Amino acid sequence: MLLDIIKKRRSIFPVQYNDKPISRETLETLLEAANWAPNHKKTEPWRFKVLTGNSKKDLGAFLSKKYQEVDPNPKQMKIMKLQANPEKSAAVIAICMQRDPKESLPEWEELAATAMAVQNMWLCCAEMNIGCYWSSPGLIKYMDEFFDLNEGERCLGFLYMGYYDELIETPVKGSIQEKVEWL
Repeated sequence: MLLDIIKKRRSIFPVQYNDKPISRETLETLLEAANWAPNHKKTEPWRFKVLTGNSKKDLGAFLSKKYQEVDPNPKQMKIMKLQANPEKSAAVIAICMQRDPKESLPEWEELAATAMAVQNMWLCCAEMNIGCYWSSPGLIKYMDEFFDLNEGERCLGFLYMGYYDELIETPVKGSIQEKVEWL
């Protein structure tokens, strides 16, 4: 049942991933799921850049170097984490959004559509026992220095992905009755 997959979806972090690769076919399936997200006026604003192999290492090197350039007090732990997360991942998908400057849609609608595309991928990952984690570090504002972004395109974060071995605990959620008002 779909509700069971939704309840299974978790943030699973790169440090938890094993060395098993994710096939290109599987990545294409996840991207196809993203492409079926709802969006207003059929703008399909989501854009993705898939990093595998050496491009993951390049991303980690860029993020750690940029952090050291822009932070007046860079912390060694963060430098190491920024470099390690892409390398520990089987794949990293850069989550981008393409805005049409001629379109009058509010930006939040395009952000919501892009987030729904990521949620589609995330649910498929949960079904396939692939861990993933959406990270949006402050450094994403510099991603035009790493990626060749189109006019109106911006990076919103990274979906780190990898297979994992450990059992993931089910979180406790508050009651939905506390969050709903029936009128």
